[in-house]
Amino acid sequence: MVYDLNWQSKKMVHAKASAKKGNEDLNKEFGVLNHVFVNGSLFSRYVGIFHSDGLGYWKLELDSTLISWKNKKNQVPKAQCSESCLPGYRKVPGFTIQSCCHSCVTCAYGEMSNITDSENCMKCPDHEWPNENKTRCISKQVEFLSYTDDKISFVFITFSLLCFGKTLLVLVIFILHQDTPVVKANNKSLSFVLLVSIMLGFLCVFLFLGRPVDVTCLLRQVSFGILFTIAVSSVLAKTIMVCIAFKATKPNSVWRKWIGVKLPTCVVLACSNVQVIICVSWLSISPPFQELDTHSYQEKIIVQCNEGSVIGFYSVLGYMGILAAVSFIIAFFARTLPDSYNEAKYITFSMLVFCSVWIAMIPAYLSTKGKYTVAVEIFAILISNNGLLYCIFLTKCFIILCRPELNTKGYLHSNGNI
Repeated sequence: MVYDLNWQSKKMVHAKASAKKGNEDLNKEFGVLNHVFVNGSLFSRYVGIFHSDGLGYWKLELDSTLISWKNKKNQVPKAQCSESCLPGYRKVPGFTIQSCCHSCVTCAYGEMSNITDSENCMKCPDHEWPNENKTRCISKQVEFLSYTDDKISFVFITFSLLCFGKTLLVLVIFILHQDTPVVKANNKSLSFVLLVSIMLGFLCVFLFLGRPVDVTCLLRQVSFGILFTIAVSSVLAKTIMVCIAFKATKPNSVWRKWIGVKLPTCVVLACSNVQVIICVSWLSISPPFQELDTHSYQEKIIVQCNEGSVIGFYSVLGYMGILAAVSFIIAFFARTLPDSYNEAKYITFSMLVFCSVWIAMIPAYLSTKGKYTVAVEIFAILISNNGLLYCIFLTKCFIILCRPELNTKGYLHSNGNI
């Protein structure tokens, strides 16, 4: 390193040198730099020479490799008492007199800094989140119950298709044996309507999977509510027909005129139309729509369906629950009636399962967020549908396929029970 001295410095050095020694000894005098402080550090050894270039200018030539600094790594000390704050950190003033002293603290949750020695961290926009090092903002992770990326979706799809296949198989069995006493005794028209609504209920699961859009948000709750209302209405009509069939066995009973297809059809249509009116009112006043929830979780965006009117949503569930409760109560009191195929008992068990599932679903639905809320509703749909399928139709299929000797008119009119 070479340092040029200005004219004033040259005169002072030259005067000092002439007063002490001749020009010949000048280099020796200034060749050893004793007790020179540089940036607060002391060194004392031969590090260079101080000489004239012959034109009246003096130069100080230093060899930096000869300097011994008083630290462990023999490095040039820094003229500051604190290290620089890297990106992802911010400076906090220290409690010392020196203004250059400070501490470095990491940026707060949801904030970042992308420059060195930043005094403040910046908050990312709503749709972005800091990376792991908090040096830049990146797009938030988008969460929904995907068809392909979630294992739970694969389980729901597989289970739904299997249940749809089982229900279709039961429907085929009932169609092929529709003239047998077991199918006729259970009102085959209602059984067909119930099986079809259960099948469509299993397929309704697919509306809850995938990224929600406005169309699927409109369809998922409405289709689910109407299909389940038809199913529960069919069960209610079956329960009423069991009671009427028993009363009609008495001589000169006025209930005989109610036996037939008209009464159960009217019950199903009337109950279903009430649900349709509720759904149409809901969609007209405040329909469901797609919503991006950026506040429930700071590090991800939840793509979900906003139900629009909460009153409309719970009115659909509440009406369906009322029908299930009425069916359960009527079937419970009719469970002791002499019925060879125990239809009332099966309906009682099915409605017990149905009501238990949906009562348990409500607190779970309210306590979860994101894709797990959808998963809770899908789980309730699958379990309640299976409860209707197994409790009402399993024993009948067993009789049709494995015990054909019980599928006779003689057994139907007997007082024996299975």
